[in-house]
Amino acid sequence: MQLFYVTGIEGNACVLGEEESWHCVRVLRLNVGALIDITDGLGKFYQGRLAKVHHKGCLVEIVKVTAREHRRPWRLHVAMAPTKNIERFEWFLEKATEIGVDEIGILLCEHSERKVVKQQRLEKVLVAAMKQSLKCWLPKLNEPVNFKNFVKQPFTGQKMIAWCETGLESELPDLYQKGSDVLVLIGPEGDFSKAEVDLALQSGFIPVSLGDSRLRTETAGIVCCDTIEILNKVAR
Repeated sequence: MQLFYVTGIEGNACVLGEEESWHCVRVLRLNVGALIDITDGLGKFYQGRLAKVHHKGCLVEIVKVTAREHRRPWRLHVAMAPTKNIERFEWFLEKATEIGVDEIGILLCEHSERKVVKQQRLEKVLVAAMKQSLKCWLPKLNEPVNFKNFVKQPFTGQKMIAWCETGLESELPDLYQKGSDVLVLIGPEGDFSKAEVDLALQSGFIPVSLGDSRLRTETAGIVCCDTIEILNKVAR
């Protein structure tokens, strides 16, 4: 199944973006009348028929909605400091999308070795992962934000911070209430600073352990996504 992504589908027609159109025309060599599968990233799959083909924009007639997928009853928000090697952060985005994540925050921390990211590039990674894994919900990727400002934002659900140094944290499966929305903070390679942890605790975050091993930043994010997904499947 070759899946195309189109935003803002309304009515019975849509236009593929330039990159999707290039792939459709130049790579797959599809012609007028060919049927294609489309997702809007908002929970729907469509079947469309190519009405006009051009490598910069294909006009597609929507034939039918083939599937609707309601959001999961819980929402997972992982807020993470971007890694110095951006490819590791992109790997996290890809795998988290495949496993299941609803929202991703980008934290700028005291020990962060990377302060700048290419937001458009990261969005493309998410879209590609959604299409590859045949999902119809595109995770929300937020703009980078300073840690101090982030932890003060309201969040309805469980709030946790994965920190390596407290010795007081409980395991994620013991803390997480199945079916609940949850926000988990993951620090940079140098971990959160003591001041950041204190601020998070004052803001209602609970220290949590992701296992006995010291994990890389991107690995910790994946462990978090996988654990929450498995715990909620067990709860069904």
